[in-house]
Amino acid sequence: MISKKLYRNRQLAIVLIACSLVTLVLSSCHPLTHKPTLKDKLFARDNLVAWCIVPFDPAKRNPQQRAQMLQRLGLKKVAYDWRAEHVPTFEQEILAYQQHNLDYFAFWGWHPDMAKLIKKYNIHPQIWMMIPNLQKGTQQEKVQTAGEKLLPMAQKALALGCKFGLYNHGGWGGEPENMVAVCQWLRKKTASDQIGIVYNLHHGHEHIADFREVLALMKPYLFCLNLNGMNDNAKPKIIPLGQGQHELQMLRIILQSGYSGPIGILDHRSNVDTEKSLKENLDGLQQLLKQL
Repeated sequence: MISKKLYRNRQLAIVLIACSLVTLVLSSCHPLTHKPTLKDKLFARDNLVAWCIVPFDPAKRNPQQRAQMLQRLGLKKVAYDWRAEHVPTFEQEILAYQQHNLDYFAFWGWHPDMAKLIKKYNIHPQIWMMIPNLQKGTQQEKVQTAGEKLLPMAQKALALGCKFGLYNHGGWGGEPENMVAVCQWLRKKTASDQIGIVYNLHHGHEHIADFREVLALMKPYLFCLNLNGMNDNAKPKIIPLGQGQHELQMLRIILQSGYSGPIGILDHRSNVDTEKSLKENLDGLQQLLKQL
């Protein structure tokens, strides 16, 4: 005869097993945890790069104020553009970013003062530079000439442990096909895959119609993709995300391409406070993502 205590223990074990099976079935139907999608990861705040926020800021924020602004917005990465007036505060900018746990993600152009600061603070920003706009010669000659002009700076960036990004800014040097060709030439010369492409939508209005094709062409080399509201014929050239005609479809193409690198969020409006400008883009991006 089974004792009452043993009977109760068996009954309890049966109940526990049944509860576990029910929990397993329910969890498979209704997961308690949300697995992040590519969309979640691509447009997460820690993958967004604040771009064109220094010389276009009507408030003329100092490095500390700029870092505090970015922290308020939840942005983690900064691509630093500058003018001659900002050279004396290069080091302060680095220190402010470090204090506020911001990633000094990229540096626009070049200045010799940056070499010693990169070494001193052990930072490794991408170096963004435009390809020369060449008019004469065959396509092969133009690619070689552009590559030879950029090679010394590319080698310097690589020696500092930095990626070297070719930045589109219109003209021959901003055409995706030419950017890819120059990138391949430089990679071959340096034997490095740390040379790539930085593509700006606001300098690519002529590629709205064939954006899917040019993105596929650039994707193997793409280091950063900077967004913008997009209207036909760049009217106007700079507008917040969500206020243009084409950026929803372009975001859809970006997701479908499988691109998973950094995404730039643009200011570039000297008539609007930089914090407001960035927030308009962030809010517009969220509205667009809801529609995808």
